[in-house]
Amino acid sequence: MRILTVFTPAYNRAHTLPRTYASLLSQTCKDFEWLIIDDGSSDGTRELVSGWIAEGKIPIRYVYQENQGMHGAHNTAYKNITTELNTCIDSDDYMPSDAVEKIVSFWKAHGSDEYAGIVGLDYAEGGGLIGTEFPEEMKETTLNGFYANGGKGDKKLVYRTEVVLKYSEYPLFAGEKYFSLGYKYLLIDQDYKLLTLNEPLVIVDYQTDGSSFNMYRQYWNNPNGFMFLRKEHMRLYHSFKGRFKSCIHYVSHSIRARKREELFNNPCPIMTIFALLPGIGLYFRTRYMVHHGLKMKIG
Repeated sequence: MRILTVFTPAYNRAHTLPRTYASLLSQTCKDFEWLIIDDGSSDGTRELVSGWIAEGKIPIRYVYQENQGMHGAHNTAYKNITTELNTCIDSDDYMPSDAVEKIVSFWKAHGSDEYAGIVGLDYAEGGGLIGTEFPEEMKETTLNGFYANGGKGDKKLVYRTEVVLKYSEYPLFAGEKYFSLGYKYLLIDQDYKLLTLNEPLVIVDYQTDGSSFNMYRQYWNNPNGFMFLRKEHMRLYHSFKGRFKSCIHYVSHSIRARKREELFNNPCPIMTIFALLPGIGLYFRTRYMVHHGLKMKIG
């Protein structure tokens, strides 16, 4: 059995998937399979992938589902992974040719049941590290612990499949298609650390229609999911700053979801009182940014 599954959620990304495929063909280590979760695409993704499967150059599995959003695609991926390790490479990203080799050799040398997996580096399309490297003395860390100690930028996660399956699936909310993937990572952080690998494992090409460029719109369109997430942040964050910031966002999402009766139904009700004014301000800022964005697109 292969050791690694590279999984890719895809929604109408037939125009970017060939680059991801080409990068997997170029891998110096073939100890992986590619799992594609088609999240309801209507752009010919199925036919494109069928052609690659017929070529037989790398092992590919294809799973189609009705559109659920990125987090729903992750839920489906985890149900279909049978290898020891897994990593998500988004449909607009690709891997350096030695990325799989680095993952496999590093894990075989240093991995154990003590760790959730590996955290490596993201590089930007065109070159350049995203954020910061891991300090030389930091051989292991939790993901949130890295950021709490001054770390910056997206990082590439390689998890043990056994660990990921121990924790709750991403919740699905009717009419909402976005939920933060960081929720599961935060749960894992409570029990496991990650081994740090100061090597680029992915090349990231942020798309203007991706969630990274549309967070205000995500706040606006997915308030129930964000309410759930902020409650979990209040419960699991250790710092006052992190909890208070979560309270501010919770107030904003409660107003947007028209669930003002839920304002104080959270793990930090007293702190939420002090978060009311900034939370109301965030609500109006979010509304302005979303409506302003619509005007820009129309114009």
